[in-house]
Amino acid sequence: MPDELLERLRRFHDDAFPIQRSLFRHLVDDGQHPTTLFIGCSDSRLVPYLLTGAGPGELFLVRNVGAFVPPHDQSQGFHGTAAAIEFAVLNLNVRRIVVCGHSHCGAVRALYGGVPDAAPNLRDWLALGREAVLPVADPGPEALRRTEQRAVVLQLERLMDYPMVRERVEAGRLTIHGWHYVIEDGEVHVFDIRRGGFVPASQADDAGSGPYHPHFEEPQQPT
Repeated sequence: MPDELLERLRRFHDDAFPIQRSLFRHLVDDGQHPTTLFIGCSDSRLVPYLLTGAGPGELFLVRNVGAFVPPHDQSQGFHGTAAAIEFAVLNLNVRRIVVCGHSHCGAVRALYGGVPDAAPNLRDWLALGREAVLPVADPGPEALRRTEQRAVVLQLERLMDYPMVRERVEAGRLTIHGWHYVIEDGEVHVFDIRRGGFVPASQADDAGSGPYHPHFEEPQQPT
């Protein structure tokens, strides 16, 4: 039986790579200079390059369950996401950080439904989204959508606890953006601090105004 992944690797080498050979050569010779750190959920339906139309060298990607940001103080232990944030800001000098959640998020649903005893790492990790949970026992679609958006804003606030992030945001050298991708509509809703909630990209003035709202309570759907 053919190995599908192996066949895809061969097609990339034989068909796709030659078209962009010079670009990859440039990225090797001059190094990478991405402008955006994209922190996204690991969900397979969230494809950053499709959403943004970005090509090789444009996005510095970090993915995890729920698109969560761990505390800078290492109170949750060592974590690759925290290391990626530090590397992107201090070494790569990115100009934007995007935190992108999405609809029908399994991590958010698990915040209400619990986690099996066999997954202690997942249970501890999901604690990073606990503050976004609404006071409902059995959330419906609207409550889950609101929780997903609240979780994104919670991560923006936690990002501001990273000294190198706060310093650059306050100096105007870095912006942070909260996105919520609605899979079934094919549209990203961006957090707009001026409107106090998430706005469809088709109706937004920019890719999400930031950096964050210190008194943000809950995203409101635009009317």
